[in-house]
Amino acid sequence: MNKFFGILIIGIVLFGCKQKSATENAREDTIGFNQELANELENMAEIDQLVASNAFPPENYSYLTSEQWKIFKDSVFLRNQKRAKEILNTYGFVGFDLAGEKGSRNFWLIVQHSDHNPEFQKEVLKEMKKEVDKQNAISTNYGLLVDRVNLNTGHPQIYGTQVTYNINNGQAYPKTLMDSINVNSRRKSIGLEPIEEYLNGMSEMHFEMNKANYLSKGITEPTLYITN
Repeated sequence: MNKFFGILIIGIVLFGCKQKSATENAREDTIGFNQELANELENMAEIDQLVASNAFPPENYSYLTSEQWKIFKDSVFLRNQKRAKEILNTYGFVGFDLAGEKGSRNFWLIVQHSDHNPEFQKEVLKEMKKEVDKQNAISTNYGLLVDRVNLNTGHPQIYGTQVTYNINNGQAYPKTLMDSINVNSRRKSIGLEPIEEYLNGMSEMHFEMNKANYLSKGITEPTLYITN
């Protein structure tokens, strides 16, 4: 009797191992360049960028009121996030191997703008870190998402990538930041430039986007940080 149960237990263990191996192999088989997914992410990112970069209805949407445009923007972010969740559940974080560097970046971009669901962003961060460690995702984008999640969940940012602006001189400065003295060493560890250079770039971009307003105040250029 004992011999029979011993054989039975061994059989169950071997069957379980075989099933696990089959499941893992099935998942590995799904990891290959997926052009259809890459195309879908490109389309999703295109509409994401349209709504993210326009506070008011652009020309093609001039028939919408400001309130209607805001509702439309929110619907785009929500729809993209729901689809991104489905993709995450199927593939994990979209790496270079699955959709190319552009496709991977597009997936990250959609997650970055899913501020209405920080728990989803946190879930993506865990999966993205695995791909970054394998050099299968963009490490600098990982840093941007870390900061986004931290701020969205009431914590200071780590890398200083999320900024706001001094409306009197156009200068960018980081939102709540942990240990600002050592921020550049943390930024360097993931491939980001020194924060002074980053903030200057953001300041210049912000100034150009709002140039007419600043010129009306007599401000002809943004105030920049001193760099080495």
